[in-house]
Amino acid sequence: MDTLANFRDRIAAAQAGAKPLRLRGAGTKDFYGEVLFGDVLDTRPHRGIVSYEPSELVVTARCGTPLSEVESALAAERQFLAFEPPRFGADPTIGGVVAAGLSGPRRASAGAVRDFVLGASLLGAGGEELHFGGQVMKNVAGFDVSRLLCGSLGFLGLITQVSLKVMPLPRAELTLQLDCDARDALARFDQWRALPLPISAACWQAGALRVRLSGARSAVRAACAVIGGASIADAEAADGWQALRDQSQPFFGRAVDETRSLWRLSLPATAPFDLGLAAPAPDDLLIEWAGALRWLYCAAAAEPIRTAAAKAGGTAMRWCGPRDGPMFHPLAPATLALHRRLKQAFDPLALFNRGRLLEAA
Repeated sequence: MDTLANFRDRIAAAQAGAKPLRLRGAGTKDFYGEVLFGDVLDTRPHRGIVSYEPSELVVTARCGTPLSEVESALAAERQFLAFEPPRFGADPTIGGVVAAGLSGPRRASAGAVRDFVLGASLLGAGGEELHFGGQVMKNVAGFDVSRLLCGSLGFLGLITQVSLKVMPLPRAELTLQLDCDARDALARFDQWRALPLPISAACWQAGALRVRLSGARSAVRAACAVIGGASIADAEAADGWQALRDQSQPFFGRAVDETRSLWRLSLPATAPFDLGLAAPAPDDLLIEWAGALRWLYCAAAAEPIRTAAAKAGGTAMRWCGPRDGPMFHPLAPATLALHRRLKQAFDPLALFNRGRLLEAA
């Protein structure tokens, strides 16, 4: 049976019975979001690369296509997804990659998922297939709904197909390591941002600052002379960045208990080190994106952490651990109202992923 027809039947049945659906691909991000609710609609049967034009730097794939299948096709042409979507130890679907909107270590230099989405198709609450954007940048005009789907967690409907911009692999790549504390790392990040350096990723953890340089060989060599430090063997460096991308390194595997949570702080890169909170132990902090993303193990309540993050111009998400409120940083009233209006417009019966993005919607 045609997969889209099957999806339409499931949506029609859900609508008739007022039973919400839980859209799910490989389930690699079941932990991510407020609540999991509804009958599972597995998107994986709708899979396959629809088109790939290496010369145009565009790939189009159905929602259930495994990320590994897309990345293998790109690697054969020495191209890749520059936003480095995390896998979390498994093989997510490309629809789930876009719906989650999460990016890896290269995000600060290359951009987020939404910066690479050219077009998308969405199966709505009435079973109609809606098409947004296109397969080239010049087709993306007006209110870009395809990018609105990034990070929506299936809140608006079932993403059936996406077109993504891809990039050539860098001609050269090298990772340097310097020994310093967290404050010094943030100071160095500030200095490097003012310089024309080909930094594609920067991370600090447990006294070690690692910087990945990507680009022309001459630019990489020149940057090495500016940054200093010791070069890391290519295989070790690649494994390290992959572990950071997929959160498989030991830092993310540490246990949390009834009082201690792991927080994801998204901040301006220039935000101060302590944010007005108690200074964390060195092993309890990991800094990514050259200071703009900070992971913190902390036993403090949610309110002071979120207040401190907001005061610095950012947000705080409780990534894992006990909750005394929502996972996501609370939205401003005007933004929350906009989210609810979008939900009402796209999914008035709240059939799709009810409560996954907003607890009450």
